[in-house]
Amino acid sequence: MNGIVGSHDILLVTLDTLRYDVAAELAADGRIPNLAARLPGGQWERRHTPGSFTYAAHQAILAGFLPTPASPGPHPRLFAARFAGSETTADGTWVFDTPDLVSGLSAAGYRTVCIGGVGFFNKQGPLGSVLPGMFDESHWEPEFGVPSPTSFEAQVARAEEVVAGLPPEQRLFLFVNVSALHQPNWFHLPAATAGDGDTRESHAAALEYVDRHVGRLFAATGSRRPCFAVVCSDHGTAYGEDGYTGHRLGHEVVWTVPYAHFVLDGPGTPGAAAGSTGTADADDTAGGAS
Repeated sequence: MNGIVGSHDILLVTLDTLRYDVAAELAADGRIPNLAARLPGGQWERRHTPGSFTYAAHQAILAGFLPTPASPGPHPRLFAARFAGSETTADGTWVFDTPDLVSGLSAAGYRTVCIGGVGFFNKQGPLGSVLPGMFDESHWEPEFGVPSPTSFEAQVARAEEVVAGLPPEQRLFLFVNVSALHQPNWFHLPAATAGDGDTRESHAAALEYVDRHVGRLFAATGSRRPCFAVVCSDHGTAYGEDGYTGHRLGHEVVWTVPYAHFVLDGPGTPGAAAGSTGTADADDTAGGAS
């Protein structure tokens, strides 16, 4: 990461509440072609979340503790605050001297921008202001929130505006919290009604909806220079498994999340038009946290 920070823009996308099993099934079945084209080997990596609900998980993720590979570690991290005795800080880790990754990248010259989704990013009260308050610039509107059937389209449009408004020399760290997977999501399933409620199937339909528009986000963030992208879930959610519904609980479907990182090639780079994932895919062990 020491060769990435400073030379690349950086994109972090959290697909809020996305379950690993649903994400893996859709990739295998060809139902999310735009995401699958970017995933190393066309597959999500199975990882464990650092928190069972949005606020806890994002406090950890934005401190550099990305979801951990679901195998015995320790696993070297991509980003880490300088901390004596850290067992997951390795030679390839980008180390910062601030309390969190956002301020660390800001100190390194990045414009840090948050496009929020779920309520913890809505800035409508003190709690909803903590996470977006980490950034130089933050955006949230009701159209970005969980009740909106077109939330991701609205978020992508804002991302395009942010990128277009930056001076060419300005490095960007863009964080997008995607709310579309979070309940309510019944409206993403064709012919469904509110009375049908949210289901594993509507959760999958929401991911298909995100996939239809994610290409625009990747095109915008890769339009200025190469962009290192991390796309993952912050936690999963239960739809009746073992009697559980929702998250903020210790079930396998909550703790297991999909993860990928890759490079979006900048303009004029060989392979950019074909969606090359670049050299970062070779490091299959980086990015964990423990």
